[in-house]
Amino acid sequence: MPEDQDAPRPLVRGRCWQDTPVGWAFRTASRTVTETDLVNFVTLGGFSEPLFWDARHSAASGYQGRVVPGALTYTLAEGLVMQSTVLHGTGLAFLGMELEIRGPVFVGDTIDVTVEVTGVPAHVEGGRARHRHHPQHGPQPTGEDVLVYTPVRLVRGRTSSLPT
Repeated sequence: MPEDQDAPRPLVRGRCWQDTPVGWAFRTASRTVTETDLVNFVTLGGFSEPLFWDARHSAASGYQGRVVPGALTYTLAEGLVMQSTVLHGTGLAFLGMELEIRGPVFVGDTIDVTVEVTGVPAHVEGGRARHRHHPQHGPQPTGEDVLVYTPVRLVRGRTSSLPT
């Protein structure tokens, strides 16, 4: 369907791959992980491990709070990236990733994501970005990376003829 030339343009437009050179970086907004997030995620995904359901089991395993599955940590991190609108209307496909869990996240932690572009192939519309996920335990940030993932995405170019 052709775009109406008189229609207002979108308020938010993500970046094309040419606008995100290697080394370009930003940090997302932050978000606190809640008990509701944990319960909804483990219920929906079937994560029936006592580590996530039973606070006594978690404490007996040496954790100092309600531990969050790494899959939820990744999901929240990716959501923060999407909420930044960096890919709004320009993201075309998520092609894969490398993922490393470096430490636990707990209910009550506040998280944010630092995104850095680490590669942009010249021959395709796409690129690689290293996403570092930082928690904050209590009032002071820890500064540690608890999750690092490197996604490969197909991102629209400036001259793309694909519909927006």
